[in-house]
Amino acid sequence: MSYKQALVRYAILLLLTTACTTSRQIVRKQVPDKLVVLTFDDASASHASLVAPLLQKYNFGATFFVCEFPPDFDDKTKYMSWEQMQQLDKAGFEVASHTRTHTHVTKMSKDRFKEELAYIENKCRELGMKQPETFAYPGYSTNLAAIEVLQEKSYQFARAGGSRPYSPAIDHPYLIPSYSTTGATDSDKERVLQAMQQAKDGKIVVFTIHGVPDIAHDWVTTPPELFEEYMKYLHDNKYRVIALRDLKKYVNTEQALEQIAPDFRNLVNKP
Repeated sequence: MSYKQALVRYAILLLLTTACTTSRQIVRKQVPDKLVVLTFDDASASHASLVAPLLQKYNFGATFFVCEFPPDFDDKTKYMSWEQMQQLDKAGFEVASHTRTHTHVTKMSKDRFKEELAYIENKCRELGMKQPETFAYPGYSTNLAAIEVLQEKSYQFARAGGSRPYSPAIDHPYLIPSYSTTGATDSDKERVLQAMQQAKDGKIVVFTIHGVPDIAHDWVTTPPELFEEYMKYLHDNKYRVIALRDLKKYVNTEQALEQIAPDFRNLVNKP
């Protein structure tokens, strides 16, 4: 082997060693196969009436991203009450922030975004609930200003779209991709089941779920019978189902924030 070849080989080994070391710093411990995060958006009434009891049946964790969706948040056929959200918190589920008014972060100033976050934080404090440490972008809309605010306020994770699994050593912790469960067709069902099977080789599958059903926004409904089938599949196939905040067991957010640059590409859900 020539000196030049040896030098190239050494450089490659150094790069590989550095990459592995960085990954170990970000990933606290090995991510198991079949690790799934369930997240539920918009404080849909069905989250209290149907979703939570089914999750408790299977001993699944989950995150409920809540907001006071205008203009009809007071219509409790459509949305949960804060008392119901409080009960979710008491039951051990994560109740986290989806802003107060479900306004896209790209349509808010930094100060307005801070106010929207503070409203949910204050409501949780008043009701004796755990303080939110994760966030979901309304409409999957993201920007750098929102990331700066979330970091300033010490949030741990934020969920976006993207229809792909989350790779902790690659994806920014405030741009966690997710799959949608919206849809009632056989192809929708196959898409969701195939997504679950991507939870392997260090990748985590995160789901965005709206109402089950969604009375307020029927275009993002997950049919109850399909939802029940999905949950049974996860249970019967021995998936580990957790809340978004539980990713702290596997991901060192501080290291990830230092080492991973935000990448806003490929964050649009399909469908």
